Amino acid sequence: MRARNTTCLSLLALTLALAACEGESEAPARSAAIARSCAQIGDEPIRLEGGTFAMGQDDIYAEEGPVRETTVDGFWIDPHEVTNRQFAEFVESTGHVTVAEKPVDPAAFGVPEEQIPAELLLPGSAVFTPPERPSNSYADWWKYVPGASWKKPYGPNGPEAQSSEPVVHLAWDDMQAYAEWKGGRLPTEAEWEYAASAGQPASTEQPEEANSWQGVFPAINQETDGFKGIAPVGCYEPNPNGLYDMVGNVWEVTADLFRPGHDPADTDNPRGPSENGAYDPLNPGFPSRVMKGGSYLCAPNYCQRYRPASRQGRDPGLGASNVGFRLAYDAPPA
Repeated sequence: MRARNTTCLSLLALTLALAACEGESEAPARSAAIARSCAQIGDEPIRLEGGTFAMGQDDIYAEEGPVRETTVDGFWIDPHEVTNRQFAEFVESTGHVTVAEKPVDPAAFGVPEEQIPAELLLPGSAVFTPPERPSNSYADWWKYVPGASWKKPYGPNGPEAQSSEPVVHLAWDDMQAYAEWKGGRLPTEAEWEYAASAGQPASTEQPEEANSWQGVFPAINQETDGFKGIAPVGCYEPNPNGLYDMVGNVWEVTADLFRPGHDPADTDNPRGPSENGAYDPLNPGFPSRVMKGGSYLCAPNYCQRYRPASRQGRDPGLGASNVGFRLAYDAPPA
């Protein structure tokens, strides 16, 4: 129940900031002007030997520093984000129903029911919706859309989820359930960043081989990378570790709880702060998880988080249309 409670609190805060939450969101589509070939890639996890690397970055966002020499042990990691195809196999095998597909208990909001917008009691999730005019307020870009879920990423009247695209609209409990079924776990922040950086120096440049936002966010997306929204896995070149979409496309949730900045003394297989030590200034009152790598919504003028060191807190009880995950493993999965 805890995850759903945090969902409700977040939805209430989001909705009170919005003028309305009605209507269908726009379903991003592949650009007709730019052709990009998407490779058919496998699901076999990749083994990474342990090592030491410079974790963090000091020259963009304060919560990404300080840079520290960090050591991780060897592990296996998925070559790409968990896809709708893979998640559908899990659902078919287990009958799992995601948090976004369940109705909301009014008692979870902690306010009188008459103060709760009716749409927030319906199953649904947060969907990016391009504003009609330029705006610097995130409340103008996001809507709680009843009926939005991993099966229908843009709402009940939008297209079905595409099998080769990353699964989105999942809460922490959904990701954990999939990981247990698959015999894996969510990677730690250190493992994820080690895998993503792949021995390359930190950069602030917008990468060409990643799905991000080209143009002035959120008003103009020039789509020069070939996609207006989420791309199927395998459309961009892998990093030197053979891993796809470690930056851009969708944010990826990790196992660590979030607080701004890194502990300079915690450098040997760090696991992040305790629940009591976690703090997310954007979601005070409950612990957030660290998500990494940015998404297709990151642009130079707004969200320069298309980098391995990028990090933000993620509400564990609320899914979104630009947040996914991949798994790590302590032993080769059966």
